[in-house]
Amino acid sequence: MSYWDIAQMSADLDLTSRVAACAAQEGADNPRQWAADNMLTVAAAPGWGEAWASAIAGGNEFPGRDPAVITDPQILAEVQAELGAGAGG
Repeated sequence: MSYWDIAQMSADLDLTSRVAACAAQEGADNPRQWAADNMLTVAAAPGWGEAWASAIAGGNEFPGRDPAVITDPQILAEVQAELGAGAGG
């Protein structure tokens, strides 16, 4: 994992939209803002950087919208963990 991969994930609009959609289903007050505020923490989850780097190396042009790169269950687990930690829920 590299910090660059985490930074790129946190800035990816497709991945941020998926995180916001999950946050909305999980009851975040302002899910788009919540996602924007928490993307670095969410993207730093174990395994995410490696998955992202592998997708990029494999030529995936849109890894943030590809649920085979970062799965919906991965997103759900991180959103639930952050909301449970009181991160803007």
